[in-house]
Amino acid sequence: MSKDVDESSQAATHALKFHGTGREYFSIWIVNLLLTVLTLGIYSAWAKVRRLRYLYGSAELAGARFEYHGEPLAILFGRVFALLLLVLYNWSVNLVSMWSLVIVVALLIALPWLLRSAIRFRMRYSSYRGLRFGFHGALGRAYAVFLLYPLFMVLTFYLAGPLFHQRFKQYQHGEASYGRSRFSFDAGVGEFYRTYAAIFGLSMLTVFLVGVAAAVLMPSGGDGPPDAGAAAMMTGVLFVLMIGASMMLMPLWLSRTQNLIWNRTRLAGFRFSSSLQARRVFWIYLTNALGIVLTLGLFTPWAVIRMARYRIESIAVHGDDHIEDFVAAERESVNAAGEEVTEIFDIDIGF
Repeated sequence: MSKDVDESSQAATHALKFHGTGREYFSIWIVNLLLTVLTLGIYSAWAKVRRLRYLYGSAELAGARFEYHGEPLAILFGRVFALLLLVLYNWSVNLVSMWSLVIVVALLIALPWLLRSAIRFRMRYSSYRGLRFGFHGALGRAYAVFLLYPLFMVLTFYLAGPLFHQRFKQYQHGEASYGRSRFSFDAGVGEFYRTYAAIFGLSMLTVFLVGVAAAVLMPSGGDGPPDAGAAAMMTGVLFVLMIGASMMLMPLWLSRTQNLIWNRTRLAGFRFSSSLQARRVFWIYLTNALGIVLTLGLFTPWAVIRMARYRIESIAVHGDDHIEDFVAAERESVNAAGEEVTEIFDIDIGF
């Protein structure tokens, strides 16, 4: 009996797999880079589509690959639009007049709509087993998430940063859908504050230790002025220590936040889990950085694939039903109800 139960639960648990290789991705990356440079950035939209189609197509869940269906022209339009907004913003900053304030306010008002459109675009043009993902976040809530909460975060000197992060992920994950089933996200604000508090505490400890190292190692020079060469060398050592500390804290932040977000995400009768480990992320960061420096950037495709593989393969899907049965039921439901009409104003602005 226990053996049957184990086999059933095992069958209902699916770990994501990633089949991309650095060699394959290098050919895509180098062509994208060269054509983007030769076309003065115009090809970047086509480059993004090629890159995402490869990365999505390399991710496998329960024997099926994901797909990306984004159109380069739509992405190019979004990027041109974003570039025009950036030029307008820079012009308004240099223009010291009442119109400067008017333009900045107008851009702030447009920003939540743009971010919501970017999320909708990415979800709508992604699919699994022939069924599209979707996003149903209301525009009014987008203004609260992307305008009011960031403003509150600034007013509280970033003490409300974890609150903004939780509201953003609640909006992004909680309003997403697959077929006609909706995702849900139940991580509370307190969980984000505890995660950030742990990282902030380690950051302060790191700053303290570097400060102690500076006090101990920095030459005093006796009664005369400190030796300039020794001081420069010690400054370099401290700089390296700070870089090393940052490389240790970033993996911790990435692993803690990804695990928190995916462990509290659900889809119908399925739940997700993430088992990212900070020490493994740190090792990948470190070796990727060394590889990129030693090869003058040519190792970049392998670096991207290594990190993508670890992040994707750390995620698993668990449920009482088999994914194949769930997808079949969703497909029948979608076919019966008809596909949702695509909005013409969904754009990808590259966020």
